[in-house]
Amino acid sequence: MKPLMKRFFLCLVFLACAPACLALAPYVSGSKLPAADLPAQIAVVEQKLQAAGFTVVGRHLPKGLKGSGSLVVTDAGLLDAIGQAGGSAITAAALRVGVQADGTVSYANPEYWQRAFVRGKYGQVQAAGKAAQARLVQALGEGQPFGGEVDASDLASYRYMFGMERFDTNSELVTHASFDEALATVRTNLAQGTADTAKVYEVVMPGRKIAVFGVAMNSTESGEGWWISKIEGAAHVAALPYEIFIVDNKVYALYARFRIALSWPELGMGQFMGIFSAPHVIHDTMSKVASKP
Repeated sequence: MKPLMKRFFLCLVFLACAPACLALAPYVSGSKLPAADLPAQIAVVEQKLQAAGFTVVGRHLPKGLKGSGSLVVTDAGLLDAIGQAGGSAITAAALRVGVQADGTVSYANPEYWQRAFVRGKYGQVQAAGKAAQARLVQALGEGQPFGGEVDASDLASYRYMFGMERFDTNSELVTHASFDEALATVRTNLAQGTADTAKVYEVVMPGRKIAVFGVAMNSTESGEGWWISKIEGAAHVAALPYEIFIVDNKVYALYARFRIALSWPELGMGQFMGIFSAPHVIHDTMSKVASKP
């Protein structure tokens, strides 16, 4: 065989044997329910999740998104793995399920979000995440993935485009004297409705000095209902609620040009420009929640 032909043949063999890139979507469709009012739908889905062994830690009815809500659950095995990973892995503690009055059910794809949030330590939570994902399928069904696609290998360092933020860019908000002070501050501000917010859920691991809170942003002018409606994103209600988290004595919130893009990766730049003020508003809101009065 001539050298040129040999190289060509070897290239073909290499390409045939090389694994294809695994593309993941942020959401998975569940089995559809008969139409009913939203509280009734949420009650049905909550019962299914509890029967599958999940603990419901939050219910969210975003203001301005009529007929759409989300449930937040945790899984004991996943929480144990996240505690072992520690640090910012706490952002992956919650599993979010979207519910709509027309019977549409969806859930945030655990592998997608865990690869993006746990990043370099994903291997430490992979088995527990897969087990939780299997039980989500058992409880809610497994339909089509949706919401866009991102290569699995890109999620640990995901950004929407060159020059945009990644997971840890512009995410630090406030440094407190201690973990306890940071925790008390966030709890107090959410309880008081600081900056038109409210607590949806909390997961706290005091021994690890890590915590995460789901934050409802209720402003009628600039809250989540406004910007999600602007991009026609209610189908992605399992993206909510937005999280604020604590590692040791520092409070963080993922910068919105990362967090929104991760949640809506298929949106075009024109649609993002329609909510160009949202990242600043979200950062300002979370900064107030993180700060002592």
